[in-house]
Amino acid sequence: MSRYAIAYAPVAESALKQYSGAAGFRAAMASTLGRDPYGHGSTAVGGERDRREATIAGVFIRYYVAENIVKITVVRMVPPP
Repeated sequence: MSRYAIAYAPVAESALKQYSGAAGFRAAMASTLGRDPYGHGSTAVGGERDRREATIAGVFIRYYVAENIVKITVVRMVPPP
């Protein structure tokens, strides 16, 4: 079970609904960034520790970490073709 709740901004949610591998992606998110949002090959964007990007299960994502409320919000995602 993930420690961080994972939410999706409307644009990312729309992309996720169209992605055929959505169930596997959600599971991968929970088992990786959901446990450690600063790990798993993620990198800070623009020098901001909580604004990050990573590739999880072949999907490039940009997300924000809200450590005080233990939540990750995916704002953009680019699934593979």
